[in-house]
Amino acid sequence: MRPDLYIPIQEKKVFAEASTHSGISAGVIKAAWDAAGEVIRTWATEGHSIPLPGLGTMRFGVRSKAVEKLEDVKTGLISVRRIVFTPNVEVKEELKNTSIQITCLDEDGTVLKRVTSGDAGDIEDNEGSDDTQSGGDSTQTGGGGSQSGGDDTGGKPNQGGAEEP
Repeated sequence: MRPDLYIPIQEKKVFAEASTHSGISAGVIKAAWDAAGEVIRTWATEGHSIPLPGLGTMRFGVRSKAVEKLEDVKTGLISVRRIVFTPNVEVKEELKNTSIQITCLDEDGTVLKRVTSGDAGDIEDNEGSDDTQSGGDSTQTGGGGSQSGGDDTGGKPNQGGAEEP
């Protein structure tokens, strides 16, 4: 069995749809989006948390081990670099209110079972967590040397509830 997955939407379709909704040409939207992408990349690599209007914020982070002594601080403590996305309240609310459908297919594509979520729609939110003791996620900001904890790796998908006929 395999999950029924959505296919990625092509970039040009996103610009065409945005053009339809805004009345601005797709070419102008693409040029603006490309410029915004460059700014986001630049600021994120400088250690800033970047607002993504209508979506949330993103920042770069690292997972690393914590040490007690200043002389033990070294780059070898970093185990992985990450991109951390924190959705805004509206996106979280939309996810909470969206039913999740799971479709199980056999190798031939025949639907074996279909279930729709009946859960409370709880959203995992690790923004306030502080994992500094055992290697959480921290981000160096600018040149100031401050760190902020948190671990926004996303949550587990909702896994069914009421079956559909």
